Amino acid sequence: MSPSAIESQQTISPRRINITDTFAALRYPNYRLWFYGQMISLMGTWMQATAQGFLVFELTRSSVYLGYVGFASGVPAWLFTLYGGFIADRIQRRNLLIMTQTSMMILAFILAGLTFLGIVQPWHIIALSFLLGVTNAFDAPARQAFVLEMVPREDLTNAVALNATMFNTGTAFGPAIAGITYAMFGPAWCFIINGVSFIAIIAALAMMKLNTSPLDQSQKSVFQGIREGYRFVRTDVTVRTLILYLAAVSLFGMGFVTLMPDWAVKILGGDATTNGLLQSSRGIGALIGALLTAVLSRMELRGRLVTWGSFLFPLTLIVFGLIHWLPLSMLVLVIIGISQIVYMNNSNSLVQTETPDHLRGRVLSIYTLAFFGLMPVGSLLVGALAAAIGEVNTLILGALLLLLCAIWMRIKVPEIWQSA
Repeated sequence: MSPSAIESQQTISPRRINITDTFAALRYPNYRLWFYGQMISLMGTWMQATAQGFLVFELTRSSVYLGYVGFASGVPAWLFTLYGGFIADRIQRRNLLIMTQTSMMILAFILAGLTFLGIVQPWHIIALSFLLGVTNAFDAPARQAFVLEMVPREDLTNAVALNATMFNTGTAFGPAIAGITYAMFGPAWCFIINGVSFIAIIAALAMMKLNTSPLDQSQKSVFQGIREGYRFVRTDVTVRTLILYLAAVSLFGMGFVTLMPDWAVKILGGDATTNGLLQSSRGIGALIGALLTAVLSRMELRGRLVTWGSFLFPLTLIVFGLIHWLPLSMLVLVIIGISQIVYMNNSNSLVQTETPDHLRGRVLSIYTLAFFGLMPVGSLLVGALAAAIGEVNTLILGALLLLLCAIWMRIKVPEIWQSA
């Protein structure tokens, strides 16, 4: 059935929780292919990310070097994300996604080969991280804009929440599996599994039966097209504020992810398995947060959920920085994951709802740039600060700055609280 046909059969009761609507987007065949293909692929992606971080730490024993890798993977976001959004509005997004996912698969196999041969060096990982960042700069805007080609607008929030569900299913289980695989067989097998997992999403994209999506047919230059998207963001107060706070999250709030291998060893006295457990705990929380967003997706609470998430995230980061016992750290990371994903899911949905279809790729490229573009700066900053003032002080300082940003957003832009 087409999205419009299914849409006509649905009765919307926006103020009532209906558990059957938790997985509403899975009613659409194309979205089902996307959901299950991506879930398999993302499991492999998180296995590689976890194993790669610990491999870098084993090779260098340096928190600063972890920052270098994060910086290298994020720099391409500055260079190419806006252009990637322009391209996502000009060509069929499915074709673009097949190209980007294939490129990621090849990069995973290259890293696996270097590791199997025993010749992998930190600079190899930095170079491959940079290339993966280039691919992500084109993939992320297209992937986010692609959602409305699979589901109708009324189920956008639900689809965004389910996207986060599959992403965080990978976050919940991928790192733990990576920790065990790393300890038993070595990091190369984590990279091989990731490469193979991309076959699932590439096949799913190829099997979809899509109507041709409306593309921007104007004759604007790249610069003019990008400027059009920027002008919309600058003039829409809700979109502008949500993007600014997301930038603050990336700069001040995501450093704990960069420090996780370092934290597992130096603060908690653990190893690769400990690192995997910490990453998985955050993923479990994010999965819970995504499911919570899906359950509430038709209750017109997005603005309130954005606000609550923006306060809870930095507050729980402060608590995490003050405790040094693994079981309690894992519990707090679950809450951190919930708060982070509740904010990000509902923020993404509000931005997409506010944005005209023909600008969606470009506006989402700015949204993506705000997050991934500042993440390398945050990684470098966190790595340098951790070496200078310690991991605990670095984490708490960033959380306090983010809390101030949340207070500013609530006071200066109260209309976000009222957004449905």
